[in-house]
Order: sequence, then structure tokens, then C-alpha cells
Amino acid sequence: MLMIESGLFWLLLPVAALTGWMIARWGMRRSSGRRETVLRSTYFRGLNYLLNEQPDKAIEVFLKIAEVDSDTVETHLALGNLFRRRGEVDRAIRIHQNLIARPSLDAEQRTHALLELGEDYMRAGLFDRAENLFSELIQIGAHKPSALKHLLAVYQQEKDWHKAIETAERLERASGESMAAVIAQYYCELAEEAWRERDENETRRRLGQALARDPKCVRASIILGRVERQREDYEAAIRAYRQVPDQDIEYLPEILDPLLTCYRALGREDEAQRYLDELIGRYDGISPILSLAGMILEREGEQAAVTFITRHLRQRPSVRGLDYLIGLNLAHSEGPARDNLLILHDLTRKLLDGKAVYRCSHCGFGTRTTHWQCPSCKQWTTVKPIHGVAGE
Repeated sequence: MLMIESGLFWLLLPVAALTGWMIARWGMRRSSGRRETVLRSTYFRGLNYLLNEQPDKAIEVFLKIAEVDSDTVETHLALGNLFRRRGEVDRAIRIHQNLIARPSLDAEQRTHALLELGEDYMRAGLFDRAENLFSELIQIGAHKPSALKHLLAVYQQEKDWHKAIETAERLERASGESMAAVIAQYYCELAEEAWRERDENETRRRLGQALARDPKCVRASIILGRVERQREDYEAAIRAYRQVPDQDIEYLPEILDPLLTCYRALGREDEAQRYLDELIGRYDGISPILSLAGMILEREGEQAAVTFITRHLRQRPSVRGLDYLIGLNLAHSEGPARDNLLILHDLTRKLLDGKAVYRCSHCGFGTRTTHWQCPSCKQWTTVKPIHGVAGE
């Protein structure tokens, strides 16, 4: 509760400051008298509630002050924004609807209130209403980039990728900001839909559009590799997967297992081993080392794999690497030595189990599975493998 109240304190401070400014403004514009005295008294009562960590009472006081004069548009907007951030979307909607209904609003104030109301509708899940409001703002040319961004968020939420592409292209033209990487993700979504419907030609067409928009689109290469692998065209799959480290090497762990499957299917393990050795020099994580250790284990035996992984762990300490090494040593250990290794193995498992493997670089969201769009902040291609002793 204390954490919530503290958060509300900082959210309410701008409202209190704005309300105080409005009272000072009234004081300059109007003759002093009982009305100004009442306003000041009410304002300080609200401020007192705020300082005493009674935010609900403070909000009610500031609302009453805002109702006194139609000039307090900014205070209403600030309060509506506060309610939305608190999750009280119904109250935010009422405030913004009441504002829009005022005949005294100028054009700028009205469009600002419409934008806020559209955000309220989005938060409430009323996407059709939000879409209509943002479309109206775009049509009249008001807050166009902001309205386009919100409209884009609506189409993403509804998974209407065709409209999302169209809107992103309009936003690109309106703002001058490149949307190529995001548009490529929308084409990948369409490719995934086509692949689920077993339409290979459409899948390839959409992937081609994604790579044409963004040649560094890792996701398109990964999907293409999967398509080729399922067709058992392993040579083509290898070409697709090997594009990934050049596009964004942070996604290397995503393609190692399917890539090695393709090499094995073609009987080209020597080439795979050389390629993994090259990747180890380019990538500072543990995944290619573990993959190569697995190949050495298959081809040269346990002792060679132990020697290899031990050498690399000295250079790149890793809980995952240690866990792998313990597993190798358990196979031929006995007595107290085995018991000690089992204790260590249990500790490494506990360190790894339940830990986030991926993290969003934008908002810090952690997860054990990869996401092309962060579930928390909705940014694209920001969720990548975590590096460090307990990660890559």
C-alpha cells in the first residue's frame, strides 16, 4: 500500500502544481475577494491531503477546484491522465467526454481531449471507438503523428496487419521517421499466417516483402529457414539460417539447433564444426560453445569435450557451461566425488530454473521464451538473450 501511495504522490504533484498555478492566475485576473480566498483554502486542503498520503481525498479536492471555472482545461486533462494511469478508466473517460462537450474549448484543446479520450478507449479495450477517434483526428490533420501512432497500436492489438502496414507507411511519411523494421515485422506476421494455412507461395512472398523493407530482418530469415527445412531443402535452409549472425548476432542462439540439424542431414558435420568455431570468435555468449562441445562429444568422446568446455569456461565463466561440464563428469564418477558433483549439479539447476532467459532492452521485461514483440511495452525486436554468468 505504501508503494502505491508513494507512486500516487508523484503522479499527483503535477496536478497540484497546475492547480496552484491556475489559482495564482485567477488571482492576477480577478479582484481579490471571498472566491479567491475559498479557492486558496481548498487548494491548500488538497495539498495537505497529498502530503499526508491521502491521494483519493486530494483528487476529489482538485476535481472540485477544476469544476469552478471552465478555463481549467489543463487541470482536467492532467486528472484524466492520472485516472487512466491508475486504471480508473471510467473516470478518465467521463472527464474527457465532459471536456469535449464544452462549447468554450478552442480547436487545440478539443483535439487534445479527443486524443486523450482515444487513449482511454484503448485502455478500456474499446478498440472500435478508439479507431474512430484517431481516424477523425487524422482526417482533420490534428495531432497527426500522435494519432497515427495510436491508430497503429489499435491495429497491432487487433492483429490487423494489412491496416498496420498502411498506417505505418503513412506515419513514416508524416513524421519522417523510418518504420522499415516495424513494417518488416508486420510482413512476417502475414507470412506466419500464410504458413499456418499451408500457403507456401504466399509465405515466401511475404518474407520477400519483409526482407525488401528491412534486409536485416532476422525473423524473416528464421522463418525462411524453417520453411526450407520442412521441405527438406537443407542447403537452402542453411543459407537462410547463416544470414542471421550477419543481420543481428544477438539472435544466434535461436538458429544453432536447427542449423546443426540441417548440417547433420547432409552429412556435413566437419563444415558445421568449422562454422561453430568461427562463430565462437564472433559471439561472446556460451551457446555456440555448448553446441560445439556437443559435436565434439559425439565425434571424439567425453574427455575431448571436457577439455574443450573447461578451456572455454576459464575465459567465459557461465552457469550453463558449468552445468554442462558437471553433467559430463557425472557419467564416469563414483562415490563421494559423484555425491559432490550431484550437489553442484543441483545448485546449478536451481540457479537456472525459473530465471529469465530473454530481456527487453526497452522496458526490462524478462521471459523464458523469445518474443518478437515485447508483451509489456509492445516494442518490436527488443527482447533478446540475456548475457552474463547466468545467461549467455
